[in-house]
Amino acid sequence: MAERAQPVSQWPGIGAAALVAALILGTLAAVAARAETSGGFTSADWAALRFTLTQATMSAFFSVALAIPVARALARRRFRGRRALIALLGAPFILPVIVAILGLLQVFGRSGWISDIMGVFGLPPIRIYGLHGVVLAHVFFNLPLATRLVLQAWQEIPAERFRLAAQLGCNGMAMFRLIEMPMLKRTLPGVLAVIFAICLTSFAVALTLGGGPRATTIELAIYQAFTYDFDLGRAALLSALQLALTAATALVALKFSRGDGFGTGLDRALRRWDGGLPAIDTFWILAAAVFLMLPLASVVISGIAGFFDMPAIVFRAALISVLVAAASTAVLLLLALPMATAAASGRYGFVELSGILGLAASPLVIGTGLFILIRPIANPTTLALPVTALVNAAMALPFALRILVPAAQDITARHGRLALSLDMGKWTFFTRVLLPRMRPQIGFAAGLGAALSMGDLGVIALFADPQIATLPLQIYRLMGAYQMQAAAGGALLLLLLSMGAFWLLDRGGRWHAEA
Repeated sequence: MAERAQPVSQWPGIGAAALVAALILGTLAAVAARAETSGGFTSADWAALRFTLTQATMSAFFSVALAIPVARALARRRFRGRRALIALLGAPFILPVIVAILGLLQVFGRSGWISDIMGVFGLPPIRIYGLHGVVLAHVFFNLPLATRLVLQAWQEIPAERFRLAAQLGCNGMAMFRLIEMPMLKRTLPGVLAVIFAICLTSFAVALTLGGGPRATTIELAIYQAFTYDFDLGRAALLSALQLALTAATALVALKFSRGDGFGTGLDRALRRWDGGLPAIDTFWILAAAVFLMLPLASVVISGIAGFFDMPAIVFRAALISVLVAAASTAVLLLLALPMATAAASGRYGFVELSGILGLAASPLVIGTGLFILIRPIANPTTLALPVTALVNAAMALPFALRILVPAAQDITARHGRLALSLDMGKWTFFTRVLLPRMRPQIGFAAGLGAALSMGDLGVIALFADPQIATLPLQIYRLMGAYQMQAAAGGALLLLLLSMGAFWLLDRGGRWHAEA
């Protein structure tokens, strides 16, 4: 469509995209400028780089290797509760990291459930801190994502391929070699690259389960350069290295995400003739479900016991988290809605491109740049909460755009010409046509942004002083003070707040929404 044929004004979206680009690129420029004054890499920095690459490689490999049999079992079996289990695979994405880590400690830690069982048989307890602990936590978070991605690729195979293979007398192994193995060869490199990129920027996992000279990631080294040495030059140099690694991995993931499809079919219901041994598929499905549910169950059980023993500072931190999440969600929608409508026109590719810039830079890198920019004119700790809300909104923006842009494109295509023929004003079309029909997507995007912001433990760790803390940061401080009972109660409260915010906003968006 030509510019004059657009039913919605594009200028608010262009302005929002410019603000997002200025925020991300400006902070990255500040990091780059400060990094030039640093004295170079130390041996500790090279050790952090090696550990970062090692843990990300191992985490991606184990996550994908375990996801293959789980996804294959889900693709071959139909059982009661299958949809609920597949939906459960999306829960770790919005689960606060500190809650999951506390649950993993209670199950796999030195005093956890597994260690207690091993002690009965005279075996030594499990040591979860270090490389294996970081990898375990990353597998917990990324196994569900890898399973969903591989399962989606399995479901895209036309049913006619399996039907033809059965007619030709192929057994289960032959079907796997001729049909499923080519699909895995096309799918797995992209999945590995995506999870590798996620593990590169996992700050909270390394902060709680890593640490120490031999288990420090680049992001944790950035944090330590701030909090312990206050060496902004070294922090900026490490931030530039982190950005280069993440950008390179994102490009690799984008390259592998493009590939030939699996052909078209007749949309028949998928039927499999390679059932194999049901016990094997049942084992993998149950093992994945137990691995995901045990840490959550431990948080609930221990959290109930410690819920009424929490100090008042935990409830104050919870209120701060709610306010930060509310502000972050409001900023997210103010940016995402006009950008989605501008991107829906198809004429402003840079609008959507600016929205996904957040995927190339971690929150700590952006936080480093903001600290460098703010420090000459103000005390950064006084702006800790507004900066946290702003960065959280920028980090959630790529996901919100992926939710909103397709809906905006569909609504504009279906109703745009009629609105123009009726001489409907652009603001009227936006408020009376576009927004009501996008309510389900808006609610989902808002709920996702609120949940991610509620559980974030990133930028606030750089800016906050001892008197100000969000709930995830306060839980981390309680864990560091060995107040595990109070930390468990705080984790349960955070779990309820984050999941409740997601459910409330998502449900509110779909309530009486137009189809």
